[in-house]
Amino acid sequence: MGEKPLRVLACGDVEGKITALFNRVNTIQKKSGQFDLLLCVGEFFGTSPEAETEWEAYKSGAKKAPIHTYVLGAASQETVKYFSSSDGCELAENIIYLGRRGIFTGASGLQIAYVSGREAQHEPAPAHCFTAKDLIALVTPLVSNSKFKGVDILLTSQWPRGVWQFGNNPEIDTKFCGVSSIANLAEKLKPRYHFAALEGVHYERLPYRNHLVLQENAQHVSRFIALATVNNAAKKKYLYAFNIVPMKNMDAAELVKQPQDVTENPYRKSLKEGKMEKPPPSVLDEEEPASQFFFDLGQKKQQHHRHQHNQGGGRKRHSEDDRSGQPRQHRKPPQPTGPCWFCLASPEVEKHLVISIGTHCYMAMAKGFLTPDHVLLLPIGHYQSVVDMPSDAVDELEKYKSAVRKFHKSRGQRCVLFERNYRSQHLQLQVVPVPMEKCSTEDIKEAFVVQAQEQQMELMEIPEHTDLKQIAPPGTPYFYVELDTGEKLFYRIKKNFPLQFGREVLASEAVMNIPTRSDWRDCKSSKEEEEALAKKVRSGFEAFDFTMDD
Repeated sequence: MGEKPLRVLACGDVEGKITALFNRVNTIQKKSGQFDLLLCVGEFFGTSPEAETEWEAYKSGAKKAPIHTYVLGAASQETVKYFSSSDGCELAENIIYLGRRGIFTGASGLQIAYVSGREAQHEPAPAHCFTAKDLIALVTPLVSNSKFKGVDILLTSQWPRGVWQFGNNPEIDTKFCGVSSIANLAEKLKPRYHFAALEGVHYERLPYRNHLVLQENAQHVSRFIALATVNNAAKKKYLYAFNIVPMKNMDAAELVKQPQDVTENPYRKSLKEGKMEKPPPSVLDEEEPASQFFFDLGQKKQQHHRHQHNQGGGRKRHSEDDRSGQPRQHRKPPQPTGPCWFCLASPEVEKHLVISIGTHCYMAMAKGFLTPDHVLLLPIGHYQSVVDMPSDAVDELEKYKSAVRKFHKSRGQRCVLFERNYRSQHLQLQVVPVPMEKCSTEDIKEAFVVQAQEQQMELMEIPEHTDLKQIAPPGTPYFYVELDTGEKLFYRIKKNFPLQFGREVLASEAVMNIPTRSDWRDCKSSKEEEEALAKKVRSGFEAFDFTMDD
């Protein structure tokens, strides 16, 4: 299908050896190129004074992770102190705690299910343990969807009990290895890749089927990989690199291809025949409602009513309340504290500039435009930035971005999109077309980087499939540019950011060479001129406007 795969690294127990891990990652990336993300299972933090000192360097910003890193929560009581919330948060720049359990959905559509810690042996459960309610809350919303095929990746710290059955054996005494609740979870979620740790060994099981041969339609295979501890003395493998195209983007025939060494499912038959301990009935079959925490990065879903739990420390992300059998409600957008020029229902909006109106977003001419077809993409409700928007609004925003790119490409132009989440109360995603004959995408990228450096700012390049919510929690001031190739540049604003920076770069000699139009206030037109221009753009965009479809 030509879909570009994501490049992913998975790691076992780090146990506080964070710099050793990142040094190894840097070495790999120098040899093999940049990876999109690093997933860490098992115990990420250490308990020694040296490990605490090492972490402080990352927490303070003295050191920085070289890759977007996602970690599971504590697997022991000693490391609970590093996690200020069970909902997930940014622990340090580029290091994100996923949360107690939930679904992480990337902008590319990659779906990662995760469960932190160990299985609770008693109630109330310690902070480093998961419970039956956690697994119910994770599984129920997924398997209740008739279109559910499985998840791309499952991250757990503990192994699934019996995973070795019908396959190759791990180099470990399996008598007390793994738990049945994780085996049951893996059977239900059907992950294409399942990573775990805590046992100190590397074990790559043969791939196994998720269907009964000749009885069910073919399904994708699953691979279980356990990873050792970082820098272990026995030099056992603790890093695993792989490429993956999200399941939702794959051709069905390609997805269900069966490798020659595929085996029977180790969970389905062994559970049925009683070959391994059965999980207590409460583990996944209980119907009791439970809260669910999702980190939704752009897949279209119904929004739950969201709450903010403020337990101190860390930048919080939203949790979503998912109660079985109860209707889900869309959260209402925040209300502006004063007049807003961009809320569509506001009397301040200059409606003659509007080009297209969707369900959650709309498109309008930019007042004081840089070029005659410079437009804005905006949420209808009052949201300050992309990272504050609910997923259905983000989904529609992506549709608008795709449509406007096609519109400008048909006119021989390449799109540059940028957003400044700083000293603005309503999201304005600027879309500026640049004639292809003027300059290449590389020229535009270089202009942004160089002119940022001239003002003592360093634009960070982020992987194409990375969503802003992964690196900029709500409330973070930032400047962001997206080029027509999908390349993204990001700057976390600290103070005194030049408000016209995006326009200044595009208006500069290096790009379009129209320096007199770098400030919108110097580019005002009469209402009649604006109406005529809006009508012209509206007419041209009509063929690309998905809101016109039945």
